[in-house]
Amino acid sequence: MDYERLHVHVEDGIGHVVLNKPDEYNRMPPAFWRELPAAIRALDASGEVRVAIISSTGKHFSAGLDISSFGSDRQRPTDPGRAGEQARRHLEQMQATISTLEQARMPVIAAIQGGAVGGGVDLAAACDLRYCTKDAFFCIQEINIGLAADVGTLQRLPYLIPDGLMRELAYTGRRMYADEAHACGLVSRIFTDAATMMEEVTRIACTIAAKSPLAIHSTKHLLNYGRAHSVADTLHYQTVWMAAVSQGGEMARHFEAKAAGTEAVFDDLPPIQDL
Repeated sequence: MDYERLHVHVEDGIGHVVLNKPDEYNRMPPAFWRELPAAIRALDASGEVRVAIISSTGKHFSAGLDISSFGSDRQRPTDPGRAGEQARRHLEQMQATISTLEQARMPVIAAIQGGAVGGGVDLAAACDLRYCTKDAFFCIQEINIGLAADVGTLQRLPYLIPDGLMRELAYTGRRMYADEAHACGLVSRIFTDAATMMEEVTRIACTIAAKSPLAIHSTKHLLNYGRAHSVADTLHYQTVWMAAVSQGGEMARHFEAKAAGTEAVFDDLPPIQDL
């Protein structure tokens, strides 16, 4: 399945979303912000995709937002209030694009080579897991062009790296290279090259795909819920969630397979269907 900015395919329950404009450093013009949520929602809706990998082609993961391509053909209100309302709505749409990664039932893994700049950081921060090559770097580029990062970096990075480091990156716009990203916990592992990274990330994705997709979805949902709630609130919510999304059948299947000396095979999640 090909889009203008993305190539998407599914293999063995793993959805691969590949940024495929290497000659443009995988920048993010308007088409990207339309295509990414469409691709992620389609993978999620099938129920057959148990984990997704976002990777890229060429030298860099993503050079971020392509500012030059925005607004050239957009009708702009002359009234300042209406222009502001339009800008606010536009920004909300971009934020929603990145939030699609969190809202998907399956985990999303970022495989990062070269630069993750501006919107590339937004994209990586919204994924469940991040891996990178030894030449990777991360840059909150918005501050360097007179903006505050506004698509999710400032909201998500404080949950991933120490607050002081996050603020330093956001205030200075400096590059954080692979070794530092690994040391602070932003990425889980560093690889020598993109091919080695993709081989290992795919192996990790296969491990996740072999687990119960219902249990994986519950785990992701509850982890995300817990970020915005207290421990007590999250524990209370979990009792309600687990009562509604019972995993009793999954556990029985596991123990039956174990007794038989085989590996348990779990059903896909039900597809998401429009009303």
